[in-house]
Amino acid sequence: MLHNDKAKTTARLTIALYLGVLATLLITTFYPAPVEGVSLTLMLSVKLLPLLAFAVPVFRGHNRGYIWLGFVVIFYFTQGVVSAWLSQGAVGPVILTILTFLLFSVAMVHLKVNRPVAH
Repeated sequence: MLHNDKAKTTARLTIALYLGVLATLLITTFYPAPVEGVSLTLMLSVKLLPLLAFAVPVFRGHNRGYIWLGFVVIFYFTQGVVSAWLSQGAVGPVILTILTFLLFSVAMVHLKVNRPVAH
């Protein structure tokens, strides 16, 4: 539930960043080339299913879902940083690192501005 106009803005930003992270994970699975000898279905499942579990809370703007999303996004951020370091700054991992940092930050700002009004 969205409680004010600022919350609507932060919810939209969170949705855009969430979709950006999903798209980046999907693209980096196939570009520059898929890993040989590994099932694409398995790889996509491991990459995407933990985040896809938060689709409904993200699109509805539910605070509890945003809190749990923050915990999960930290793992993706860590993986992005390690991959960026090991690949010496490859574009995919750097983009993933930036997007996950922004997703976490905007989701936390959303929680701050979307507090229920006390009567």
